Formats: sequence, C-alpha cells, structure tokens
Amino acid sequence: MKKWNRIWLALLLGVVIFSCKKTLLDPTGNTSLDLTPYTIDYNTLADPNLPGDNPLTKEKVELGRMLFYENLLSGDGTMSCSSCHNQNNAFSDTAQFSTGIDGLQGARQAMAIFNMAWNDNEFFWDGRAHFLRDQALKPIQDPLEMHETLPNAIAKLEAKGRYRVQFSKAFGNDSITSDRMALALEAFMFTLVSNQSKYDRYLTGNATLSASEERGRALFFDEYNPFFPELSGADCAHCHSGSNFENDQYMNNGLDDEAQISDLGRQTVTNSATDKGKFKVPSLRNIALTFPYMHDGRFRTLEEVVEHYNSGIHASNTLEPQLAYTMPTGLMLNAQDKMDLVNFLKTLTDYQFIKNPAFGSPF
Repeated sequence: MKKWNRIWLALLLGVVIFSCKKTLLDPTGNTSLDLTPYTIDYNTLADPNLPGDNPLTKEKVELGRMLFYENLLSGDGTMSCSSCHNQNNAFSDTAQFSTGIDGLQGARQAMAIFNMAWNDNEFFWDGRAHFLRDQALKPIQDPLEMHETLPNAIAKLEAKGRYRVQFSKAFGNDSITSDRMALALEAFMFTLVSNQSKYDRYLTGNATLSASEERGRALFFDEYNPFFPELSGADCAHCHSGSNFENDQYMNNGLDDEAQISDLGRQTVTNSATDKGKFKVPSLRNIALTFPYMHDGRFRTLEEVVEHYNSGIHASNTLEPQLAYTMPTGLMLNAQDKMDLVNFLKTLTDYQFIKNPAFGSPF
C-alpha cells in the first residue's frame, strides 16, 4: 500500500511540476503554433512579392516586434533596433551617424525602415545583405552598433519565459535560433507599410493639393529640358519612380568629384569599378521626417537637397548620365520652383504610419 502511495505521490508531483512549467511559460497554457495570417492593406501600393518561405502570421510578427524593441539583443542591454530606427521619424535616425553601445559611430546614415517588401535589390546603402532577414541580424553583431554575439543574444532570450512562449506560438516550439530571430524580424519589418500620406489620399480622390503642392508635383514628374526652360522640370521621377518613389537601383548622384569619393559604396560589395560611389536609391516617402539626407547625412534640410540637384552636381566616372546631362545649365529652378518642390515632397509624409500603435514598442 505504501508503495502505491509513493507512486501516486510521484505522479501528482509530476503533474504539479508540469503545470508550473506551463504557467511559467504562459499563464493561459496556450503555447501551440498559431498560424493566423497577418493582413495588410496595401492601398495605392501594388501587392508585394513576399518570400514564400516566411508567411506573415500575427504571432510571428508580434515576435519580430518584441525583438525589434528588445534591448537584450545588445551587448550591454541598453540598445535595440529601435534605438537607431525611431517610429517618430519613419524608423530612421535624425543623427548624422548613429552611435553604438561603445560610443562608436557608424560611417553611414541609418536608412529608414518602411515598405521593405517593395525593395527587390538587396539591403543597406551598398546592398551587402541579400534578403531582409540577412540585414536583420547584422546590426546586432556589428561592433559599431549593438556589439553582441548571436549565441549570447539567444541565451538571454532563452532565460525569458515570454520569449519561449512567443517562439512556440510563432514556430511551433520554444527553440530559439538565430534563423528564427531573423525570420521574425523580417516579418515585422515587412508589416511597416506606409501608404496613407496626403499624396495617397490625392491619388484616391480624397485630398486636394494646394497650388504650390500641385506645381511641385508637376516639377517632380516633368523631365529636364534645356532647350525649353519654361517647360523644364526637375526630373526627380527619373530615380524616384513608381508608387514607392524609388527605382531599385544603385546610383552615383554627384555628391563628390572623382578624387573626393572616399566611400566606395556599392563597389565594396561587387568589386566593380563601375559601381564606385553608387548607393541604393531610397524611397522619398516620409522624406520630410528622415533627415539628414544622403548616405553620409551631409544635408540637413530638403532645401539643401533640392539645391544640390539644381546646381551642385559633381562630375565623376560613375555619375548617373541623366544627372550629368543637367550639369551645363543645372535644373534652372528659381526660388518659387524650389519652394513648390519641397512642398510637394512634404505631401509624402504619412502621419498615420508614425503614430500606428501596431508598430510601436510592445513593452
């Protein structure tokens, strides 16, 4: 009889321990895989070509959001992805160069993170990350940024019950790996869709541009014409085209003369001299929020940017031919033209995007 009592006591203790473990992971006991899809309204944007091996689910996106705002992923626990990609600035950094946990600065301005699903030409200014999931883990390991190892980051996440729960919901079990971290971060960043600007409302007939904004819109899309100055435009759409205002290319936009190009840009990835000084063409959506501008953050205002294209192009061997074509006369924009162009660019600001709680910190 005593033997059976011991057996029942052991079984009871086993049930209690198992229940406590489930409670530690998730008070509801709900740790099973949840494949509920995450849906996005693309509005004026075309449906993107999302990777088939990483479908967007609510739980995977939520895990990615947690990781995006998680300071534990940095070496000293003080920095997250959001430290250099602030929602109020369309997930960009207003500092010319971001500062990492060791007080060291990067060499390039932090790119804004939105509409990543429409980037089909790799990631970072030089395109060194083939997929968004590849990009996601590099800042964690970069000595200039979060300066942590992936094994250390994983160990810290494993010590938190909430992450074992969320990995289970997103992937079916609580195994935490760098591949899963990358997929979750990629999923969250794919949901950072900006398509509710005044210009989007204008396209759908729900907003009217002011006279200055409309004139700026015409200048933006009209081609440069040195033979008929009165009809000449700023030809911005040559590089910033389509619904996302970028062209999936790497270009040299004339920031420096040949001898002054110190950052080789795309050439560091391709090892081709034809890519010297070329950088990824960024989207102009939310451009009024993502200052400073250019890969090195040299321009603080949109007015400076417009003046660069109007009169400041520098010649080099890899300069974009269309920009070289404008050099003899410049864009011939007068003060009113430049003001109108800037006013149009400001219509690309999506205030709903920067206030959307779904994109903010979950903590």
